[in-house]
Amino acid sequence: MTAALRLGTHVVSPPVVLAPMAGVTNAPFRALCREFGPGLVYVNEMVMATALVHGNERTRRMITFAPDESPRSLQLYGSDPVMMGEAVARLAENDLVDHIDINFGCPAAKVTRRGGGAAVPLKKNLLRAILRETVRNARGIPVTCKFRMGISDELITYLDTGTIAAEESVAWIALHARTAEQHYAGFARWDAIAELKRHVPDMQVLGNGDIWDARDALRMIEHTGCDGVVVGRGCLGRPWLFRDLVDAFSGRPVADPPPLGFVIDVMQRHARSLIDFSFPGKGIREFRKHTGWYFTGYPVGGEVRRRAAQADSLEQLEALFAELNRDMTVVANGERATRGHTNGPIRVALPEGYLDTLDDLTPPDDDKVAALSGG
Repeated sequence: MTAALRLGTHVVSPPVVLAPMAGVTNAPFRALCREFGPGLVYVNEMVMATALVHGNERTRRMITFAPDESPRSLQLYGSDPVMMGEAVARLAENDLVDHIDINFGCPAAKVTRRGGGAAVPLKKNLLRAILRETVRNARGIPVTCKFRMGISDELITYLDTGTIAAEESVAWIALHARTAEQHYAGFARWDAIAELKRHVPDMQVLGNGDIWDARDALRMIEHTGCDGVVVGRGCLGRPWLFRDLVDAFSGRPVADPPPLGFVIDVMQRHARSLIDFSFPGKGIREFRKHTGWYFTGYPVGGEVRRRAAQADSLEQLEALFAELNRDMTVVANGERATRGHTNGPIRVALPEGYLDTLDDLTPPDDDKVAALSGG
């Protein structure tokens, strides 16, 4: 299967994008992914537009790209069109990015209760204003957006969101085929991706949800007719998934899951790069959450998992790794084990009275007071 996405002057082939994930898709993780799958799009974790405008130090540090990283992709979120436009203008003026993705799908309460993320598409006029200001201030930098089917089955918005994005000159749209209420529970509804593609046939439509191995990506495109895929939880602890995706789209055989020794070598490189990248003492703590994902499918035992998740230094991790059988392989279907969030359904938090003023263009006040919260 041969296909490609267009992103400004960039041609993305095969049509695969790394989903921005908070606390995960920072520069060290993206570097690992690029080694396995060069030429794809790897999106930085999302940052708040307001914090970027106000010069928040943590946010500035989050906007970090390697010298050889291309395209430099960043996701923004917010609910104020003016603030979004200002943030994008600063990114463009200072040549900090090559691609801007807008988050209209995050279901986290700390985001939706401020009217951001998955809450925005409920207000179609506000959604349009945000996209218009973003595209206008991007100065030719391609803008994309990612969203969910809606807040709940009673508040479905994805077809209207796709229409508005197409009318506002967005380069592509990506649908996580779950509602915000569904969170990460159950199965992604790939039929919604197919319906969105039929609804905006001239738009590049990407599908997201339940891509656990390379074959899932091919099945999604075949089932939905979408133009590309966005990979999120499936690559947690498995950056070599992008190598598998490149092989699958090129018609080459997909490699078997690697032995534990290969995984340990990648873990060590990841841990070292996070330690070098992060504030002193923080890197090893940042890496600990990755250990469970890397060990997924390998029968290392609960004690090994516990020790890895509590390691205080790289030396402790390496001592643990030295005790393990490097020839260990995954259990049957272990590579398809669920990774990351699995909880849901949830109650989606919205600003007070939000559903009573859906035609209103006024952003929630909370978007402004959260200016110094960081990414």
